[in-house]
Amino acid sequence: MHVTVLRLGHRPSRDKRITTHCGLVARALGADNLFYSGIKDSSIEKSIQGVANQWGGPFGIAHVKDWKTLIKEWKGSSLHLTMYGLPIQKKISQIRKIKDLLVIIGGEKVPWEVYQLADLNIGVTNQPHSEVAGLAILLHEYFQGGELDKKFRDSKKVVVPQARGKKVK
Repeated sequence: MHVTVLRLGHRPSRDKRITTHCGLVARALGADNLFYSGIKDSSIEKSIQGVANQWGGPFGIAHVKDWKTLIKEWKGSSLHLTMYGLPIQKKISQIRKIKDLLVIIGGEKVPWEVYQLADLNIGVTNQPHSEVAGLAILLHEYFQGGELDKKFRDSKKVVVPQARGKKVK
């Protein structure tokens, strides 16, 4: 199972933290890559790659100039996360069968064409919410909780879980 996330319409002045958080959530919860469109932002690429280098990987991040071509040429299935989509709880069985999944999440106003190009338009709720939250819920459902036990290769840092305090090896 391979999952790639496409974050649409990155605007550094407005979206730096959100796009970074999308990448961190994608990596931590089992996705393999993050592509982003909009304005190229080397600082988020360095930030996310730095986390992968310290905390383990592999995880890739790259800017794409043409998100339409990426979606059209995707070899697996594409899923657009939107509050207007079909309820995830009614489609998750179908989604879990997808072995090469492109998850599309918005930033700026999502162009109508995305709704048409995506194989599935899925909502984790039909209420306004963050794309970070939607992505986390989708990945958790897709991997059936198995992502919570994921081990990261080549990690230089590992958290030692504790009831109180912080411990990192």
